[in-house]
Amino acid sequence: MIQNLTFLPILLPILAGVILLMPPFGSNKSTRRVASVLLSVFTFAVSLALLLKVQADGTQVYAIGDWSAPFGIVLVADPLSTLLVCLTTLLGVVCVLYASAGDDDKGSFFHPLVHFLILGVNGAFLTGDAFNLFVFFEVLLIASYSLLMHGGDKKNTRVALQYVILNLVGSAIFLIALGILYGVLGTLNMADMAQKVALLQGDDVYLAKIGGMLLLVVFALKGALLPLHLWLPNTYATAMPVVAALFAIMTKVGVYSMMRVYTLIFGDEAGELTHMAQSWLWWLAIATIAMGAVGVLASKDLRKLIANLVIVSVGTLVALVAVQTIEATSAAIYYLVHSTLVTAALFILADLIGRQRGDVADRISAGSAVSQPKLLGACFLIAAIAVIGMPPLSGFIGKVWLLKATLNAEYTLVFWPIYLFASLAILFAVSKAGSTLFWHHHAKITTDTKQERVHPAQLVALLILISGAPLMTIFAGPLSEYAIGAATQLHDFNNNIKLILSGGQ
Repeated sequence: MIQNLTFLPILLPILAGVILLMPPFGSNKSTRRVASVLLSVFTFAVSLALLLKVQADGTQVYAIGDWSAPFGIVLVADPLSTLLVCLTTLLGVVCVLYASAGDDDKGSFFHPLVHFLILGVNGAFLTGDAFNLFVFFEVLLIASYSLLMHGGDKKNTRVALQYVILNLVGSAIFLIALGILYGVLGTLNMADMAQKVALLQGDDVYLAKIGGMLLLVVFALKGALLPLHLWLPNTYATAMPVVAALFAIMTKVGVYSMMRVYTLIFGDEAGELTHMAQSWLWWLAIATIAMGAVGVLASKDLRKLIANLVIVSVGTLVALVAVQTIEATSAAIYYLVHSTLVTAALFILADLIGRQRGDVADRISAGSAVSQPKLLGACFLIAAIAVIGMPPLSGFIGKVWLLKATLNAEYTLVFWPIYLFASLAILFAVSKAGSTLFWHHHAKITTDTKQERVHPAQLVALLILISGAPLMTIFAGPLSEYAIGAATQLHDFNNNIKLILSGGQ
């Protein structure tokens, strides 16, 4: 059972999704909600148990069907992947709880789809095989297509169509890249690929480089790197806010894949292909940060502003991946958790604020007063301080850490000014949005607006996310040590190869 713990974060969401489609859960609304919340909490508890197991005993490798690597499919639970699995399942708990206040009534099968999405994301984090990374990408994308349409209108349909077409193209490129790499290396197990890529010679080097660069295109699309970021602002802004909050983890799957592929396979030990994508990652990251900052300044509604904040966070993470040092990777791990929690909290806040402002909704313009200004204002202030990166919350710690990690990097003279400009733009835009939403009123609170108050389930979900920033500050010491340990493990080439190919023995 202890060994099977590695597989449970994938198995449990499958079972949860199937169970919630069956009677009585599929037909009884109240029963379905209770069951979904309990199942998501159980999945989170198992994920947390796996993290503690990995922290105590080291990386866990599970060979499906007892077919050892590189011949069989293996799941690899190391400090980085288990942390992200815990983050994903926590978001699942929050979003299921929040939607149980009524958002799940706006369309069919919301709860099963959430669990299937968690299945795909967890699988992508835990797989040690490049082909199964593709498989889990497709699982999470299929679930995301349906969630994007949940409770939607014509505008949602148009955005969803664009999202589907782009990701189908990305999937085709992914398959082509895997075909090229398999043809050259004869394997798609990541550890085995890392061993064999250093031995390539002649034309095989160029073919492997083509395959590796095609993977960069795929990961850039999934992570929303410039110029493949255009789908994200409209997609996240038109989706239901609770769905957008859950989607906050999806761009991180692309970033995580870059960490794995360009640190393990094309990292320090890749021979002629060592760090082949590093300069590309740098310039794409810097351009993405700059474009995200412009989008933040140009946003006219709160959800579009938050979507552009996601783009800035992706650019920041990819810049840290490009540095290829333990310090930069550890800063990226801390910042990834922080940015995911705070953007998810902001999407939920945008929904609650919009519901209390009548027809103006979350537009950054004068409108009806928020009916619960103290509660929502306090939450917005905490989230704003965190996302801007002001002391004393986790955003400030992450900002100082990443600036220190990039101090001696190759493109520091370009990265620092762009990043600091983006921080200033975020400070200006978020401050303006907060003051407009809570202080600029042109009408009294109507009776209809007063009725739209925060549901207890929504409040609990919001407080779980909002508490992330202060808790990450209070426990910054242990979290930093964990991030450094996870980064050290990721960069330990020989140990990674040995653990995966020997089945963790």
